Amino acid sequence: MRNLKTRPLAFFLAALFVASFIVVGLAMGINWGDFAALLFTAYKSVPIALVLWGLFVKWGWKWKIFSGWLVPFPCLDGTWHGTIQTTWQDPRTGKSPGPIPVILTIKQSFHRISLVMRTKEMTSRSYLADFWLDGDEQVSTLGYVYTSEPSLKVADRSQPHHGTMVFEILGNTANELKGKYWTTRKTTGEVNLTLRTRERLDKYPEDLGGHPVQEVDKE
Repeated sequence: MRNLKTRPLAFFLAALFVASFIVVGLAMGINWGDFAALLFTAYKSVPIALVLWGLFVKWGWKWKIFSGWLVPFPCLDGTWHGTIQTTWQDPRTGKSPGPIPVILTIKQSFHRISLVMRTKEMTSRSYLADFWLDGDEQVSTLGYVYTSEPSLKVADRSQPHHGTMVFEILGNTANELKGKYWTTRKTTGEVNLTLRTRERLDKYPEDLGGHPVQEVDKE
């Protein structure tokens, strides 16, 4: 994942090593004036620093204490829910159908992010995703390219397709996503989401309802 702040990250890694070095030195009761002892302590400190770094990569990067100055991207991990509104118009009526309930499941780590969007008749999965962050330009967005697979029950009227989604990340705590999409079927639309749960749901929840007839034709 790009957008990492190189200088703060370098200082943070150095701080992990120094902290490990001091702890090991105190535990071993070394003579701080003995150069050979210092080298041996440094050697012993490396595995501890690596463990601390591993803990940070696994869990620590999500802590608010690191947000902004060290970790520039927000934690979006979990399940988001909201609606899709297509710009497509039914040629018979000249009108666009109403909004479609949708969930977006985000799996995020320190190095990678992937997304799965689900409605009652469609599942789309990202295969390329990243943040675009620039505080000076007030840009905070998440974009991804996806492939969409309709369910078998609508395969006769809806074909698999590819698309691009760009979300603007809103709120001081990144609690809202407002997006636009474009597809290879020459359709466009908007998506508005809020965080539902930090749990990643693996299927579309029945309590959201949905439009079972036309939704797969719109995104």
